[in-house]
Amino acid sequence: MDLKKKPFCLNDADIKWVETTLENMTTEEKIGALFCPIGYSTDPEYLDMMLGFHIGGLFFRDGVGQEMRKTFAYAQSHSRIPLLIPSNLEAGGDGAATDGTPYGKQMACAAAGDKKYAYRLGKVSCTEAAALGINWAFAPVVDIDKNDHSPITNVRTYGDDPKTVYTYAKEYMKAATECGVAVSIKHFPGDGVDERDQHLLTSVNSLSMEEWDKTYGMVFGKLIEDGALTVMAGHIAMPAYQEYYNPQTKGSVIPASLSKELLYNLLREKLGFNGLIISDATPMVGFTAAMAREKSVPLAIESGCDMFLFNKDLAEDYRFMMEGYKNGILSEKRLLEANRRILALKAALKLHEKKAAGTLVPTEDSLCLLQDKQHVQWARELADESITLVKDTQKLLPIDSGRYPKVLLEIMGDFPSNERVINQVKNELEKKNFQVFVYEKENFEVGVDNVTSFKEKYDLAIYIGNVENASNKTTNRLNWYTFWGQGNNVPWFANEIPVLFISLANPYHLLDVPMIKTYINCYSNNEYVIEAVVEKITGNSAFKGKNPIDPFCGRKELTY
Repeated sequence: MDLKKKPFCLNDADIKWVETTLENMTTEEKIGALFCPIGYSTDPEYLDMMLGFHIGGLFFRDGVGQEMRKTFAYAQSHSRIPLLIPSNLEAGGDGAATDGTPYGKQMACAAAGDKKYAYRLGKVSCTEAAALGINWAFAPVVDIDKNDHSPITNVRTYGDDPKTVYTYAKEYMKAATECGVAVSIKHFPGDGVDERDQHLLTSVNSLSMEEWDKTYGMVFGKLIEDGALTVMAGHIAMPAYQEYYNPQTKGSVIPASLSKELLYNLLREKLGFNGLIISDATPMVGFTAAMAREKSVPLAIESGCDMFLFNKDLAEDYRFMMEGYKNGILSEKRLLEANRRILALKAALKLHEKKAAGTLVPTEDSLCLLQDKQHVQWARELADESITLVKDTQKLLPIDSGRYPKVLLEIMGDFPSNERVINQVKNELEKKNFQVFVYEKENFEVGVDNVTSFKEKYDLAIYIGNVENASNKTTNRLNWYTFWGQGNNVPWFANEIPVLFISLANPYHLLDVPMIKTYINCYSNNEYVIEAVVEKITGNSAFKGKNPIDPFCGRKELTY
């Protein structure tokens, strides 16, 4: 391990700090440093409990910016060795703080057709995160969206073209580096081939070695050459390389997070990665179902991960790691290697110097960077450039309230954002003088329409697809509500009145609504996107986005 080489590029003073710190760490501290748990409370007593395990990093899901900054300041001031503070910065500053800028998903950047949008994604996300004291982006996602049935990739990716994925991820990384934030390219060896979710099982990248080298291997390899500081190892198996490096494992489904062959032989040796490897979240079934946790916790580090993300129970996992070290599952060599890389990452980010200067977490004044005017303007521009008219074979657009005064508005999906989304769409349409009726589920009090009554009530139906990416989902397809097999939720009326489908999330819904002849993909559901798409469907703005994936799912009949 040469800490002077990429990606750490440390100088002699940095290396001295790494080695001196490592020498002065107790065994308990070395074991604790391997962990990056998720915080569930900002209470100081709770934070003290976690810090008592000598953790190396601390993750919090997005909260109010002021509270997050205060929490990170407390944690850093009560930790002897500076902490890595990561965040899921995939779509904007709102990944770090609820009051951050909702810029847009990665696929929106690809649909906008210019790598500058990926740079801006990195700039917005990491500038606002750094203002809170966050120093590590669990981004960009460098998965390739090869399977339109995947419930976990789609709009989180830059699409289905490996060259685009690499080019845009590189721009994100450039911006993150300028902000002093490390990236974690994910999810090695690559998600998006399997239609299943690694949160629920060990999914499989089934490509041959040759296919993988040309696609995922190219993306990971080039980003490693460009200096990516960390890689996130997924709970994703890749039989081709697994069996190539170890024929005895043929027939086994081994997640990369527990595979020495994938992490050491492929990632370290073949791709030349010298940086830090962190596992994906270890409560995922893709990890927990692989073997007994008492063994998998220390084996993840012994197999090549340098940090262990999240816990079933921190105290129990710490005990499993310590016992695994004492009984030889985790070797002294790997314990030292992992700690050296953890410290090297901290040194590369100059966390040791910032701690000495008292600047690990910016002052409260930095919160003004949240919802910065430039960031909001960039988000509006991305919305305008990315929204894609997939088809309008019925020649419906643009719509106006003179021709279609009464609109039935339906939202598809069951997410916390539904109320916000449907209210804004309704308000935006009413500003255009449409009379909007939000769909109500039929029951014994709200009866079922026949054709005549339906056509008397409505001139146009608009569906809003709000089926967001979410973990622990077997599918993100459309699901319908019907009352005794009938009702207005299902588009049975597509030949009775014009129908328009606007997808704010999953770009593949056309598969389930082939009868709808006007279909739009937006890739994100933030307020700027909703505002922009209403302007476009009413003819006040042109559609500019290009398909970064095949929204027709390879089916010719969907194009009509």
